[in-house]
Amino acid sequence: MHRAVIGFEQDEQSHWVAKLECGHGIHVRHDPPWTVREWVTTEQGRAGRIGTSMDCKRCDEL
Repeated sequence: MHRAVIGFEQDEQSHWVAKLECGHGIHVRHDPPWTVREWVTTEQGRAGRIGTSMDCKRCDEL
């Protein structure tokens, strides 16, 4: 189920987590070559993703 991104926070290991409108979170790591998300490494890049939607697998499970 697609949910809007409302913010970002870091977990205990300093990995970025997208906070979704449903209250769930999704890790958004930049871990090349497997996952390339350079935008997550800058404040401007993360700010540009606010309001976009991401697929919340936890909502799908409920």
